[in-house]
Amino acid sequence: MMKIYDTLRAKKVDFEPLEEGKVGIYVCGPTVYDSAHLGHGRSAVSFDVIRRYFLYRGYEVKYVSNYTDIDDKMINRAKEENISVKDLADRIIPIYAKDYGALGIMVPDVQPLATDHVPEMIELIGKLEKDGFTYVLDDGVYYDVKKFVEYGKLSKQKLEDLKVGSRIEVKSDKRSPYDFVLWKFKKEGEPSWSSPWGEGRPGWHIECSAMTWKHLGEKFDIHGGGLDLTFPHHECEIAQSEPVFGKGSFAKYWIHNGFINVDNEKMSKSLGNFFTLKEIFEKYDPMVVRFMFLQTHYRNPVNFSNVLLDQAKAGLQRIHDFIRVLNQQYEFSVKNKISNKLVDTQIVNLLSETRSGFESDMDDDFNTSGALGRIFKFIDLFISFLGNKSFSMEEISLVLVELRKFDEVLGIVFEKVADLSETDNALILEREDSRKNKNFKRSDEIRDELLKKGIVLEDTPQGTIWKRI
Repeated sequence: MMKIYDTLRAKKVDFEPLEEGKVGIYVCGPTVYDSAHLGHGRSAVSFDVIRRYFLYRGYEVKYVSNYTDIDDKMINRAKEENISVKDLADRIIPIYAKDYGALGIMVPDVQPLATDHVPEMIELIGKLEKDGFTYVLDDGVYYDVKKFVEYGKLSKQKLEDLKVGSRIEVKSDKRSPYDFVLWKFKKEGEPSWSSPWGEGRPGWHIECSAMTWKHLGEKFDIHGGGLDLTFPHHECEIAQSEPVFGKGSFAKYWIHNGFINVDNEKMSKSLGNFFTLKEIFEKYDPMVVRFMFLQTHYRNPVNFSNVLLDQAKAGLQRIHDFIRVLNQQYEFSVKNKISNKLVDTQIVNLLSETRSGFESDMDDDFNTSGALGRIFKFIDLFISFLGNKSFSMEEISLVLVELRKFDEVLGIVFEKVADLSETDNALILEREDSRKNKNFKRSDEIRDELLKKGIVLEDTPQGTIWKRI
């Protein structure tokens, strides 16, 4: 039985899907007014692995993650650059797609734009108005939070203790300081749509309620996002949706990933400790960044530093070096016709124990840190078997197949590198001949020549393996 930490219940609970064998997941995507930063990457990787593990477990997954392409931040940035909001979104969205792709994020099954769902937003607001949850001020239609007695149940806060700010507009004539806007009346130079209340545009919170409704229905399995979205965004989504669809509707489980901290402080532009994914990718391979995220449980904060990235780089290199050794061993076995249909029971047992431990960790609220530990333990134990022994092609193949299954979840085990050119392959073969003939001068010359191209050679009892640096 899979257990997940549900923010609403504030504890780990058994995961029981609404429909057997199927999972519907909605994850709040970015507001596309600027490039993706580490926080975006952390959330995207966290939920990518969660999605992948459900697939690994045999579930049919519908994964929805949006782009918010109309919002105050979008409008303000577009004005600063003297372009339209749509032009800004059209420029920024491909940046996210590129950065997320570099991180190995699977493309969502549905990736809706907020601006494509304005009719659904208007319909939801109309339903809330009919049930008495709204009122109109001079600048827009507002939600009356006091009408929803459970407001605050997700963030575990009492209404009187909540803080104004954090995308809650301060406005003196609101019935409550915590009331939030559903529909903003048109201002000069801003995008607008027709509605029963006049020309205008949607508020931020109503957007996700409409998109989940459109693509996952009135009730679905999991709603996710960064911890900073718990309040007010997700709190407001519940308040908007439950009155319309009924108590117990909307998301059955709530999952939130932890913050990125820098020197133990939350990463933010105001503190000047802000890093975009592009900046980090200029210094580190995106897979190192993904590995760095996976080393920490998704609910815990990541205390970001170059030291942490260097540690991730070393850990990932260790896995990739092991895969190279396996591939070299497989090629050696094929070349020398080392075949044995009866796989060594030590290997079978080790793989079985590793698989059981991997699944146990991932079943326990997607514990990627523990799952990685299982893989490293496997590597250590397998290498202790290795020595100068030559495994059969069947044995190596069995190991590689199992590791590929783990990689379907983690997405970091197998290195994505370009193959060597025919020239470089020929040089490696020439070097092997030179070593056999004790022509070490030529052997060293070839090693140095390849090193200048960023290709490092490592000699093993089964032959030479290579890697790029």
